[in-house]
Amino acid sequence: MTISVSANTVTINGNIKSIQDYQQIKETIDTLRTTHRHIVLIIKDSISITSSVIGYLNKLVLKDNIDLHVEVGDEQLMELFEDLNLVSLFHVKKV
Repeated sequence: MTISVSANTVTINGNIKSIQDYQQIKETIDTLRTTHRHIVLIIKDSISITSSVIGYLNKLVLKDNIDLHVEVGDEQLMELFEDLNLVSLFHVKKV
């Protein structure tokens, strides 16, 4: 998994599957949220997402009041967000 950042946009390439991936995502977004209240997370090709990342994103929105918008490239991941009823909370859309 690789992460790139441009302004308030975080782009993730590859599968999100390990605790190291979670830590890298958390560190990246934690740095970004010190200057941005609106964050766009683009998950290009991961077919899944770990529960720890979902929990962290949930905290960002509900506790830290971050305006989070998630864009996913894979249909399976979109279905996961739908199954978990997180589409409206994270403003998820398929791109």
